[in-house]
Amino acid sequence: MTHNSQAEPEARIRNAMRQLLAGPVPDGLKCDVESLCTLAGVPRATLYRTYPHLKAEFDRQWQAAQEAGQQPDPRLARIERLKAEVATLRERLTRKNAELSVLKEFQATALSRLAAQHELIAALRKEVESAPHATVHTLPAR
Repeated sequence: MTHNSQAEPEARIRNAMRQLLAGPVPDGLKCDVESLCTLAGVPRATLYRTYPHLKAEFDRQWQAAQEAGQQPDPRLARIERLKAEVATLRERLTRKNAELSVLKEFQATALSRLAAQHELIAALRKEVESAPHATVHTLPAR
């Protein structure tokens, strides 16, 4: 291969790297090696065999963009945002389930107390009704 024949694919790969890393990523592509090759019109085997330094450079730049909080691929940014939202919703669901458990326990205790009070009132009424000579005054209605 002559120097000129290698310069053109290398330039296409570099242009594709800039395009993918600067964003937005063209429809149907991702910010990955496969899309880099597709956009540059270079087979993946050629990239790995002939231009490993460009693949390594692409990987470094992609990693640096990630570490800087940049996401050239809006789909990946959306996935990350949705993952964070799911984690927040899971935490919220866990808290709500704990609150619900406490409320169910309170409800059970309250119902048990109401049932006991009802039984006591019924027993007292029965006792009053069975004592014919007892002096029981009814309370005035509200």
